[in-house]
Amino acid sequence: MSDYRIESDSMGEMKVPSDAMYGASTARAVENFPVSGLRFPREFIKALGRIKLAAATVNQDLGRLPKARADLIRKAAGEVVDGTWDSHFVLDIFQTGSGTSTNMNANEVIAHRCSQLASQPSVHPNDDVNMGQSSNDVIPAAIHLAATDLLQSSLLPALKSLHSALAKKAIEFESVIKIGRTHLMDATPVTLGQEISGWARQVELGIHRLESALPRLTELAQGGTAVGTGLNTHAEFGSRIAMELSRAYGIKFNEAVNHFEAQAAQDAAVELSGQLRTLAVSLVKIANDVRLLNAGPRCGIGEITVPAVQPGSSIMPGKVNPVIAESLAQVCAQVIGNDATIAFAGASGLLELNVMLPVIAHNLLESERLLASACRMFTDKCIIGLQANRERCLEQIEWSMSMVTSLAPVIGYDQASMLAKQSVAEGKTVRQLCEEHAILPVAELNRLLDPATMLKPNR
Repeated sequence: MSDYRIESDSMGEMKVPSDAMYGASTARAVENFPVSGLRFPREFIKALGRIKLAAATVNQDLGRLPKARADLIRKAAGEVVDGTWDSHFVLDIFQTGSGTSTNMNANEVIAHRCSQLASQPSVHPNDDVNMGQSSNDVIPAAIHLAATDLLQSSLLPALKSLHSALAKKAIEFESVIKIGRTHLMDATPVTLGQEISGWARQVELGIHRLESALPRLTELAQGGTAVGTGLNTHAEFGSRIAMELSRAYGIKFNEAVNHFEAQAAQDAAVELSGQLRTLAVSLVKIANDVRLLNAGPRCGIGEITVPAVQPGSSIMPGKVNPVIAESLAQVCAQVIGNDATIAFAGASGLLELNVMLPVIAHNLLESERLLASACRMFTDKCIIGLQANRERCLEQIEWSMSMVTSLAPVIGYDQASMLAKQSVAEGKTVRQLCEEHAILPVAELNRLLDPATMLKPNR
């Protein structure tokens, strides 16, 4: 028995694996693009299935597709939505820039499944499954659907959990006074809670930035067909598809205001990627602060302790490293690199079509997925279990020469500067020098050097 069957498309006959759900067009593309082994992710295939299912309903409602065929397409497309046939979406990301091959992959899988479900009526991948559509509006619409879905269902919830955990830690440590640092050098005191509140605000602003992109991201190109004119589809197709997809996802989608913009450019994807990059930059700052404050534990800053999740060295017994923060930082590096790819790809619109759609889809969805997973990991395995080393914080405040800052308004900047230098040279605290030289009465000195009085404006 042959392992192949022969199928035909507009270019002629092709060998197709006998157990494949796809047809000749997909098989041809498999041969044409043996590049990376990278495939479209689950969210994108789900979006394709949703579009095909919605299109069958809309085309039936518009009197263009018989109910029997629409029912078959809905059934088969629903299985694509559920992931039943993911292994038959076999095409490389680095393919035709419009994603036509993957659109046809979906059309052929659905048509083939329809033929399994019922021999009559036959369902054609182009004439029926792809009715009223073009790859040039399907793929941009699928990018927006999948990116919005991932944002709402995965990334935003992960960020909100991280923000909540950081906000709780900020409250928990609001009384832990420590030395502040600027330029990595000793500065005036802050509380650990104040420091962490800055991290929480960074994440909160990241959430707001991502949400601000949604009005553009929820515009769908569907209905523009080949070049944005809507040729070969119904005038209401785009708006009706948007309504169907809104019901399916529980998210309000709208037909693109201008189909020429929606297909010639990918500015909404570039915008979202830019917000993901900004979030990645924020998270690197937070991860690096965690690593610095945890440094030690005995020979570094050592003001916090992160949970020990695994041995840190194959040669140094007892060493524990901040591996969760390191993992997060590496994810952020990948996201920042992905953004550079998306920016270049977004600039590659040529007249009526952007021709780097697959690589935009791959990198955008990867960035969302990686950030969501890394934020959940960072919350659960690092932030929730983070501990303050209170004694170490107090010790370093007393030892810091920057405590002299609170004396400057009383004794003058020049004398305070001399005290700071003398503190370093003699290895003494500012308090010790002031007491030795009777610079101020003891009560006044204790009042001025109380770190709790240095945590907010004087008036």
